[in-house]
Amino acid sequence: MPIKNNYQTPKIAIIGSGFAGISAAAYLAKNGYEVDVYEKNATIGGRARQLETDNGYVFDMGPSWYWMPDVFEKFFNDFGYKAKDFYELELLDPGFSVVYGQNEVMDIPADFKALCDTFDAIEPGSAVKLKQFLEEAAYKYKIGIEKLVYKPGLSLLEFADPDLIKGVFKLQVFTSFSSHVKKYFKNPKLIALMEFPVLFLGATPEDTPALYSLMNYAGLKLGTWYPKGGFGKVILAMKTVAEKNGAKFYLNESVSELKIEGKRIKGLISSTKKKEYDGIIAAADYHHVEEKLLGDNYRNYGEKYWNKRILAPSCLIFYLGVKRKTERLGHHTLFFDENLKQHAIEIYKEPQWPTKPLFYVCCPSKTDTTVAPEGHENLFVLMPLATNVVDNDILREKYFAIIMDRLENYTGVQIRKYIDYKSSYCVNDFVTDYNAYKGNAYGLANTLMQTANLKPSLKNNKIKNIFYAGQLTVPGPGVPPSIISGHVAAIQLIKYFNETYERNI
Repeated sequence: MPIKNNYQTPKIAIIGSGFAGISAAAYLAKNGYEVDVYEKNATIGGRARQLETDNGYVFDMGPSWYWMPDVFEKFFNDFGYKAKDFYELELLDPGFSVVYGQNEVMDIPADFKALCDTFDAIEPGSAVKLKQFLEEAAYKYKIGIEKLVYKPGLSLLEFADPDLIKGVFKLQVFTSFSSHVKKYFKNPKLIALMEFPVLFLGATPEDTPALYSLMNYAGLKLGTWYPKGGFGKVILAMKTVAEKNGAKFYLNESVSELKIEGKRIKGLISSTKKKEYDGIIAAADYHHVEEKLLGDNYRNYGEKYWNKRILAPSCLIFYLGVKRKTERLGHHTLFFDENLKQHAIEIYKEPQWPTKPLFYVCCPSKTDTTVAPEGHENLFVLMPLATNVVDNDILREKYFAIIMDRLENYTGVQIRKYIDYKSSYCVNDFVTDYNAYKGNAYGLANTLMQTANLKPSLKNNKIKNIFYAGQLTVPGPGVPPSIISGHVAAIQLIKYFNETYERNI
């Protein structure tokens, strides 16, 4: 959808350089717009930034699961590239492991037949059920990823699509994810395995639509991949694509004010400059943009609205450099050796620091020698946590001890004794670094009442030339949805310019 006005190139500002912001920048630049990306931090990537230490560790600070490789591939294909032009992908086998107890570990093999055998060994006959479950999930994935997630969510007429109408019941938007899983599986280990992806979608399995079994298809059938060098390589690749098309990036450049005249933004003021623009895509925290940059007269939603939103979790993260190997850990390990339901309640229903937390450990040095010194281990330890809770060093250290006791018991290694790098990241850091509403890590929960058109609108209803992108608007949280969100917002801004041009000729 190229520029129709050949006499003046519209100038666009993108606020935020996470996946959504870079995606929007690339698509707008490709279509001939002059694009500037403003990033408040010293490095690009938003939550997908990397932390490089003086003693040789490279930590992905946020995303670590490379699922839905087709979404990444589509982005690069749209610009005449392939992902492999920029980074090497490795299929992990096992994709991940689930720890149910000291001697109860379930490895999730990359080979589907081996996965079926694993299911049958735990619950006889469940392999057949798994195939049926994933056949349904494959349909949801195809319709969801190819159709639903590219809808801007601005009108119900968007759903007047033959495939969506025909498949409305098969998509199971009004069925509970938990009840859907329990129709197929009885063993609590298999139920926990199937329910784990929705823990990061922002609601309990009981409150999440069964539509999101498409996540199981992504993880169990399409496989778990790893980009060599970490997610920072993906961010860098996308930035390279955007720059090759003409986009410019400004780091350490926070936006403090948007200049508005009538019903249009005319420009912005940043920490170093004042510049006029013809359009804005806000890929920073939606609530922050509305409250701090637009104010009451121009925001879509007031505080009462935001306080009623159900947020996906925040989290407590530890970045650990360990000067010896931890043989029993794989690349991805989920510790489900405590009660999943109780932890979920303490995230979503009764927000508090968890009584007996579940946690996740990523050990990319198992796959990638570049992220830690030789003979050392790179550990990323994450505990899901309610948003807006008190966060301080005392609490962080309390939970570090709880987690490490269990991790050391499982691995048989006194990890704390060998740590030569340690830092933590939690609610306060999400607020400071990303202006994250209530310190959220993953955006808005994917509940029924916050799906598709019921999410915060990507279009500002009072200002014609600003659109939103990222995890608090359509299509929702996660890396692939954020990439898509930037694309959808770019399309809508281009549409605005073309319609404005046609009205003026």
